[in-house]
Amino acid sequence: MSSILKKGKREEIRLSDHFTATRLIRFVMPSIVMMIFTSIYSVVDGLFVSNFVGKTAFAALNLIYPPLAMLGGLGFMIGTGGSAIVAMTLGEGKRDKANEYFSFLLYVTIGVGLVLTVIGFVVLRPIAVLLGAEGEMLNNCLVYGWIILAFQTAFMLQFVFQSFFVTAEKPKLGLAVTVAAGLTNVALDYLLVGVFRLGLAGAAAATGMSQVVGGVLPLLYFAGRNNSLLRLTKTKWNKWVLIKTCTNGSSELMSNISASVVNILYNYQLMVRAGENGVAAYGVMMYMSFVFSAIYLGYAVGCAPVISYHFGAGNRGELRNLFWKSIRLNGAAGIVMIVTAQLAANPLMRIFVGYDGELFAMTRDGFRLYAMAFLITGLNIFGSAFFTALGNGGVSAVISFLRTLVFQVLSVTALPVFLGVNGIWLAVVVAEVLSLMVTAGFLAGNGKRYGYVNLSTEKTGE
Repeated sequence: MSSILKKGKREEIRLSDHFTATRLIRFVMPSIVMMIFTSIYSVVDGLFVSNFVGKTAFAALNLIYPPLAMLGGLGFMIGTGGSAIVAMTLGEGKRDKANEYFSFLLYVTIGVGLVLTVIGFVVLRPIAVLLGAEGEMLNNCLVYGWIILAFQTAFMLQFVFQSFFVTAEKPKLGLAVTVAAGLTNVALDYLLVGVFRLGLAGAAAATGMSQVVGGVLPLLYFAGRNNSLLRLTKTKWNKWVLIKTCTNGSSELMSNISASVVNILYNYQLMVRAGENGVAAYGVMMYMSFVFSAIYLGYAVGCAPVISYHFGAGNRGELRNLFWKSIRLNGAAGIVMIVTAQLAANPLMRIFVGYDGELFAMTRDGFRLYAMAFLITGLNIFGSAFFTALGNGGVSAVISFLRTLVFQVLSVTALPVFLGVNGIWLAVVVAEVLSLMVTAGFLAGNGKRYGYVNLSTEKTGE
């Protein structure tokens, strides 16, 4: 009878399980889809703004979005860094302590989000002016930015819960919440921008309301009785947990901040060399990059708590198993990604900017160069996330800092001198290649220390 029931309904996957490739893919798939839906927020905004409001508003959205995204990175830092600590604590068998840490980090997120909203309202205008916005573009930046800032706390909570749903062994519930948030964004964009023609204000309101769904509903779930590993409880100030979370998740924060800084630099280079069309073209590439990279990020978010759990429990054989399967899966995904991007470049770019022949050609050709980076992006993202999951935020931060800031700044500054606009599109490719060398060095150099290589005498279950 039990075997019949198992065939009718798949058994739940636990953090403590042994993971075959199929089981690992099943476990991380909700996180992958979750990250894809999260990336759709800005993509949908851009799609509606570009087609219904015009390329000036579209360029304004792309100009002001990077500094706004920096603030959301704090939520990602707390989620990834904190979930590693909570998962390790669960692996040690200390569930009450894990819930105490979890609750403390959520309350910190809410407090920080409220403070950042106030600060953001004050500094948004000077930041937009500093980026070069003026006239109609400046007004558009302010309208979009002020509305987004009003939902800052929900934005940060959404990123936090993306990691903690996995740690709570509820990745499917996390996926359901994110899908609901994504559908809310799409529906409201259609109504507010497409039907009622509210422009950038409508796009920002649609995104903000979707963030309420993704950030506030999970808060209500964990605050009540639930059958997950985590729930909100009484807690107290814990400086050690906060410092460890920030240190451990610093690589994710660094990635977010660096990406925003680099985007600003890209936009500056493009304004000089290609004007408004160049900024609009880069905006489309960023939207597509969000979706492709979301697959790699989703895998990293999904498998990180499993790695943390087995590391905390001292299961080195399973740690080795997870490491090598992840390397193979990310390598295979890279091949699929680059082929898909090249084949889909024409139809995808036409959806966004098909109304302008010159802009369409620039965007399509640029994306085909830019997309070559997708071949190895996943290995770099996993390498950084792997060290975060092991509690080594320092190594993770170095990889992210070099990958998302140093190598990209050097590339986007130097390559256009020799290759013009094509050098801007290829800058990310060069940066990913250099980063892979660093990532491989750290993975090889720390294998014995953490026990994910040279364990031939242990059973891994493969």
